[in-house]
Amino acid sequence: MLGACLAFSVMVASSKMLGRYYDTAQQVFFRNVTGTAFVMVSLLRRPAQHRGGKNLLLISRGVIGTLALYLLFYAISTLGMARSITYQYTYPLFMAIFSYFLFSEIPSKREIAAILTGMTGVWLIFRPDVHVPLQSHMIGLGNALLTTFAYLAIKQLSYYYDSRYIVLSFMLSGIVLPLISITAGRYFDWKEMGFLLGHFRWPDQPLHWILFLVLGLTALAGQVLMTNAFACGKVNQVAPIGYFSILFSTLLGLALGESAPSAGVIAGMALIITGGVLITAFPKR
Repeated sequence: MLGACLAFSVMVASSKMLGRYYDTAQQVFFRNVTGTAFVMVSLLRRPAQHRGGKNLLLISRGVIGTLALYLLFYAISTLGMARSITYQYTYPLFMAIFSYFLFSEIPSKREIAAILTGMTGVWLIFRPDVHVPLQSHMIGLGNALLTTFAYLAIKQLSYYYDSRYIVLSFMLSGIVLPLISITAGRYFDWKEMGFLLGHFRWPDQPLHWILFLVLGLTALAGQVLMTNAFACGKVNQVAPIGYFSILFSTLLGLALGESAPSAGVIAGMALIITGGVLITAFPKR
């Protein structure tokens, strides 16, 4: 799981560097092309065996996951790596909230305390100032919400599909939607949500090709390592380690020239991590 955290953090750092030259849609496209090739080879070597029958939910999971990736990559370029990843890791708090409304799973007193703790952390980070506009914070939280819905969909899909099919639905959507975005970007100019559109340009430097390759390979490596971590260890022991992504992303952000988080933001990060660990580290009783 530590390896997965490091891989995802390197993916985020690659996006940060590429975001100076390439649109979000193009980053999403290259991120998924690499992974799709590996998953397809895996399915050809060992065909999936599952019940199926939830095609609409499968497609919806792919679309939601891709939109979450759009928001993540855009937030990285506006909020910075530390805040973006911290916002993304509020998804356990939102999962606990939405599980109550969608599945009637009543939260325990510990989970309620965790949600309140984590949301206090969000409030400390959600401080629009002259450097970070309100829209960027909303996009960061939007990524967390879409990630929540994507994971809730995975929970339902896991009863019907091979996990590789679920991953493939996400990656194929991550190829088709960027192609639509790039095509639409040739004809429309939507200033308020312009990151959903894009303009394709071939990388003109060897370093950029390397960064796109790193973007795709680290995303794939992170998925594989995370899956193996959950397969080998207990969920309540493995999941909290995922919060090391915040630490790794913060350190890589500093190495790339981002400013150090303020005391208030660090306190908010600590509260969000505390709330997330309280939810993920202890199984329900």
